Amino acid sequence: MENRNHLDDMLSRFVGHGPYLEIDGEKHIDAASGTFNLPLGYTNHRVAEKLKQQIDRCTHLSSAYTREMSQYILTKLVKHTPEGIDRMWLRDVSGSGAVEGAIRIAQKATGRSGIISFFLAHHGQSLATAQISGNAFRIKDFHISIDGSIKIPAPASVMAEPVPNEKESQYADLEQFIQLGSSDNIACLIIEPIQGNGGNTVFPVEFYRKIREICHQHGIIIIADEVQTGFGRTGTFFASTGYAKELEPDIIVFAKGAGGIGIPTGGVLMRSSLDVLESFEHSSTSGANPLSLVALNEIIDIIEDDSILENVQQNEAFLRDGLLALQHKYPEITGVRGMGYMFGFDTPTPEFAAQVIETASRHRLILRGSRYGKGRALKVRPPLVCTQEHLHEILHKLDLAFAELTVSAPKHREVA
Repeated sequence: MENRNHLDDMLSRFVGHGPYLEIDGEKHIDAASGTFNLPLGYTNHRVAEKLKQQIDRCTHLSSAYTREMSQYILTKLVKHTPEGIDRMWLRDVSGSGAVEGAIRIAQKATGRSGIISFFLAHHGQSLATAQISGNAFRIKDFHISIDGSIKIPAPASVMAEPVPNEKESQYADLEQFIQLGSSDNIACLIIEPIQGNGGNTVFPVEFYRKIREICHQHGIIIIADEVQTGFGRTGTFFASTGYAKELEPDIIVFAKGAGGIGIPTGGVLMRSSLDVLESFEHSSTSGANPLSLVALNEIIDIIEDDSILENVQQNEAFLRDGLLALQHKYPEITGVRGMGYMFGFDTPTPEFAAQVIETASRHRLILRGSRYGKGRALKVRPPLVCTQEHLHEILHKLDLAFAELTVSAPKHREVA
């Protein structure tokens, strides 16, 4: 007879607590925050208790009953949004769905269809969002076209440590792309304030400013895809109220970290003039479900009550300096960049990056790479609750992994 508890047995191999994940009794520290969706780590007593209470009441309600709850959450969120962004569409449980919602809003508001996006961008897993993302290998066997859309090169990343005699970053002439490639059919430009899956690319501030000026001139809506950068990841609630404030987006998309401990949720924040969709024009069965609402409501309060943003801001330099120390020590580490608890660096090849991930795992450190293993970048994005002690453990285990992989590593200085 089949063991009906077999799934329980398989799941019992994994036990999380804070930034740690025990796998078969071995404790790993997670420098990737799950799939970048665990800002509070694997567990948080406050969120868990609220979720348990809600499960005992009900786990699903039609969106007809949850609108008032969504609007209550909006009153909390608008304290953290750029000026003028004060409406919300909360009908999704994923970043992919929320990005599609934002595109529909832009298309309906402008009467145009085209989307400008960037090489190496990542905007989702659905057919449409994969199509506008900047990694063509993901859609080579699939077919969809959004009329008038174009992809353009993104500028080089701003590094945590300037390179001597490095030329000022150059980026594509957006004005020319619009004039020569769009036929006046561009509804929106979508951009991650920091490119996530593309390799943790940090754009120059001047780039945001240029985007804003040109998009405003042509009536193009700016969508900030903050699925990865939102909810404190860069040290401010949204990157577009901090490092990327010069972007001044019209729409902000959020997901991932909004669920606190991995509860699926996603939404779109926008200016009031863009609140144009009818309820039937973008929705999903589980959008604004009670568990998502509970998690979203709680993480906003926890970020404020537990000084999460201050924790990230205070420890950013410790993480950056530790990664730079490793860069000085190992020639295989280059291009350290990032902010808050969202850092990355390059390795020689995608194959070497994969070896680092595997070696780090043996040292009980969880890392993730870029571009689904096709990139050479590694990303260091610990849960936002991590202390300096946790960061030191991550840096130490990175050091051990690179020491094991390199035959002779120069000893310029030790990791702090």
